[in-house]
This record gives sequence, C-alpha cells and structure tokens, in this order.
Amino acid sequence: MLITPAHMPSHTCPDRAELTRLLFLDGTRGPDVHGHWRRAVSAELFRYRSGMGHEERWDLSYRRLRALNEGLPSAERLARDPRELAALHEWASAVDGATATVAGIHFNLFLGSLLDGTLSPARDLGAFLSLERVGTFLCTEYAHGNDAAALETVARYDRERDEFDLHTPHPGARKYMPNTSPAGGPKSAVVAARLELDGRDQGVFLFLTPLSDHTGALPGVTVTALPERIGSPVDHCVTSFEHVRLPRSALLQGPHGHLTPDGTLNSQLGNPRKRFLHAIRRVTVGKLCMSTSTLGGSRAALATAVRYAHTRHISGPRSGTRVPLAAHRSHHSRLLDQVATAYAMTFWHRRVTERWVSHPPEDRARAERLVAVAKGWITWRAREIVTECRERCGAQGLLPVNGLAEFAANADGAITAEGDNLAVWCKAGAEMIFDHPAAPPPTPATGEESLTDPAFLREALRATERHRHLAARHDLRNSHERDALGRWNHASAAALSLVDAHALGQAADAFAEASARCAAPATRPVLENLCGLFLLAHVSRDSGTLLAEGVLTPGHVRGLPGAVQRVTARLAPHLSTLTEAFDVPEEHLASLPMLSGA
Repeated sequence: MLITPAHMPSHTCPDRAELTRLLFLDGTRGPDVHGHWRRAVSAELFRYRSGMGHEERWDLSYRRLRALNEGLPSAERLARDPRELAALHEWASAVDGATATVAGIHFNLFLGSLLDGTLSPARDLGAFLSLERVGTFLCTEYAHGNDAAALETVARYDRERDEFDLHTPHPGARKYMPNTSPAGGPKSAVVAARLELDGRDQGVFLFLTPLSDHTGALPGVTVTALPERIGSPVDHCVTSFEHVRLPRSALLQGPHGHLTPDGTLNSQLGNPRKRFLHAIRRVTVGKLCMSTSTLGGSRAALATAVRYAHTRHISGPRSGTRVPLAAHRSHHSRLLDQVATAYAMTFWHRRVTERWVSHPPEDRARAERLVAVAKGWITWRAREIVTECRERCGAQGLLPVNGLAEFAANADGAITAEGDNLAVWCKAGAEMIFDHPAAPPPTPATGEESLTDPAFLREALRATERHRHLAARHDLRNSHERDALGRWNHASAAALSLVDAHALGQAADAFAEASARCAAPATRPVLENLCGLFLLAHVSRDSGTLLAEGVLTPGHVRGLPGAVQRVTARLAPHLSTLTEAFDVPEEHLASLPMLSGA
C-alpha cells in the first residue's frame, strides 16, 4: 500500500506551507495578490450549478465578473499590473473558465488598451471601471486569424464631419468570436480597423466603439451568435459594422499614431506593421494570462484527481481487502509525472512574468518571444495534465458537476487564443535559429554520472537543445528551395523542436531556482526529486539522440527506467502533500460530489 505522510516521521515529510510559498512567490506582491483572488473564488457564487443552459451560464459568468470587480481596490490598477492580471486568471480558471475569459477581455484587452492610449483625448472611464458597461475586444476577422495584420475592417476619416466611418466591407471582414451578445448588459469594444486618411491606408488602429445598450445592438452593429462550443461557455459571436459613425475621440492614440487637429497623422513608427503591433500590444499580456489560466486549471485538476485517488477504494490483492487507487504504481506514477510538470510550469510562469514586467525597452522583442514560447509550452502541457486527470477519475471525471470535464476544452481555447500556439512557435523558431546563441558543446559522459542528479539531467537537456539548434541552422542553409517559404518549410520541423527544447530547459532552470530557495530541510530533497522526475521523462524521450551525441552512455540508457522507478518510489508518499500545496480552495473541492461522497 502507498505510504502516506500521516504514517511517516514528521522530519521526512515536506512542509506543505513552504511548498505553497514557493509556488506563489510572484514578484514583490505574490502572496498578497494570490490570496486576494483565492478568497474571491472561494465564495458561494463560484460553486458549480447544475441544470443551467448556455445562456444562463453566460449570465452567471458576468455576475461573477461583477463580483470580482466589486472586490477590487482599483480596476484601473489591475489593468496596469500584469502580475495581478495573471493571478486573476490563475484562480478564476480553477473554478470557471468562462469567468476568466470575460475578465481577461474586459480588464486586459479592453480597459488596458484604453489606458495605454497615452495620447488619446481624456475620456471618462467610470462606466467601464464600475462595469456599468462591459468591455470587449474585436481584432480577429473571419478571414484573418493569425494574419490579423491583414484585417480588412476599415475606419475612414471624414474631414468635413471630423469623425470616422467604421465599416465591414465584406463577410470575410466580420469580427470573429468576440463576446458581443446581449449577455452581461450593455457593451463597448475596442475595434481593430484599418485607418484610412484621404484614401491612404495608415495601418491598423484601435477605436472605442459602443456596441449595445439595454435594448440590444446599436444602429449599424450586427451581432450573430455562434453555435455552442466545447468548454466553459462564453457568448461568442460574429460582429459587423454598417457605416457606424464614431467621434474623433474614438481613436486610441499613442506613439504609433496621433491625429492632429488638422487631420494629419503623426507617428513615431513609420512601418504600418509596427503600428499594428503597437496597437495590439496588450495581446502579449494576454498570452501570459492564457498560460496562467490553464495553469490554474491544471493544478485544480490534479488536486481533484489525487484526492479522488486516495478516497476511491477498490478490491485489494487478497480476498476481502480494499486499497485506494493511489496504492497502485500504475495510477500514482502517472499523476506524479503530471504533478512534476505542473510545478515546472508554475515556477517558469513566475519567472517569465517577472522577465516581462522588468525587461528594459531594448529587450522587448526577446521578452515578447519568451512570453510566446511559454504560452505554447504551458498550454500544451496543461491539456495533457487535465486529460490524464480526467482519465484517472474514470466515469466520474466525465460529469461536469465534478469539475474536470471542461478543463481540456478550456485548454484548447487557450491554445488557440492570443495567437495560435503553432503559429507563435513558428515565429519564435524562425527568430531563434540565428538570433539566439547555441548551447556550448556537451561534455562526454563517463558512465559514472547519476541519472537521479538534476544537474546532470539538465546538461543532457542542454545538449538536446544544441543538437536541434544546429539541425535547424543546417536545414535552413542547405535547403534546395529558392523561395523563402520553401527554405522555411525545410527547416521548420527542426526549428519547432528547438523551441520545445528551449522551453523545457527554461522550465527546468526555474524549477532548480525554486528548489534552491527552499528553506525547509525536509522539503528541498522532495523538490529536487520532483525536478529529477520531470527531467527524466524528457531525457528518456531523447535518449537516442543523447546516446549518439555521447551525452549518455549505453549504461545510462539501460538505466533510465530504473531511475524513474526509484524517483517515483521516493515521491509516492508525498503525492497528497504536493497537490495540497496548490492551495485549491476547499470550498471548491468539497463541493465536488465525487470527493464529498454525494
């Protein structure tokens, strides 16, 4: 039977409070920020409600949004603080992905864009700060997703009337999937549209646009609900404009463009693409939020699945005996693998967020790339985690009332939102081939190295990254294709593998840093073993390459399965403590029928 911490000497048990401290050490305000949002989602309003239709759940998500807003010292401060925005997503998504979605759109993409309009005329934000009007963000079009820079909604400046004419020229230019339905009350949007001055295309800018009032859509605005989608339901729609007139003040202005009183556009960015990227720069914080929303869901799923594994008993090896599911290595080893990944994801997200918050202006491009790489890796891993958790809970995991069924679909949404993962990784990979130093040559293995030494395993991952980096450079330089797309196609597989290896290494480094900060003597070895388990999984996957590169010996390769077994055995008694440290609100866990015995 699995030994639990309750049956172990206290000096051998990890300190749950120390694990929690390390997980939520998020800049200078980490514990305070996370504690606020954890308390907010512990309220009764956030418990699952059965028997509700999609439209009722839409309305509930907006009621929850308003409850979160009422508990804020300042909605404006929230919109300006990436750490706090990420923490909001992290905790809201653990109990309701739809609330996390509408909150991120309102506070980050909408309100944040308004606040970033540093050269815009002064405007009264009171209705948006109080949520008298809900904000939304309209960028993606039916015909333009990852190529949003080519969007076709147009805002023509009318000099005579000193206003803009916002128009959707054809069906392909309709705004696709914004939450613009009547649910939640009156709404306004920041709409990405191509600014046209005197017949000249000036690039894409954002325009503050009222969409609806208490009676429905405003004149010239057409909103069509989309079919139901999987996951936590959000009121996604297709939205178009028929010559909607907007005042001059609707234009969100900044260094990328300022419209003078005589109708001249002044810009510090001469390139229309750069103007577009500056206009939608809130999407980078959105990537941080998408990552952490799946992070919160992953940890909630693991906390649920591990508690179920200890409370659900099945027939034991001897007649008349019963043992918990967690007693079986086939069960707890799979959960431990995912717990190790969740810790790595959490520690790396903290590091990436800090890099984004503190990067100097000249390092912005690399900081944006790091956020994009992390978003892809974390959301993809999150989907794997929640799928494993659902499977480990059997048929109970299929019931929405038990809190697991929607997590995988919510991860799918995050994988696509704020830049499809594959597209943003292709961009990152293309940049990293030459705009990123290759790792140094590895030291050949002697065979004496320990497969449970995290430092040795980290060096092996570094060798994997170097191998993939050099392969990508070789494939790009040695392509027989004459056009740029053909050369990229030849190198893309290796480039994407490079991004994956780089992400793994960065997550491993963040894990090691967190372990080094651990102050509890019995806890640090557990964290180091958990980090080792995380590394072993990926070294095992690449053992063929590492053997060929001389980083592993044949003995190492033969010993990998045994090393995994030994580390798993060390960690198994601590499985519950490791997930209790996620601090998922007891109000949420106790409300799940499969955990409460209901």
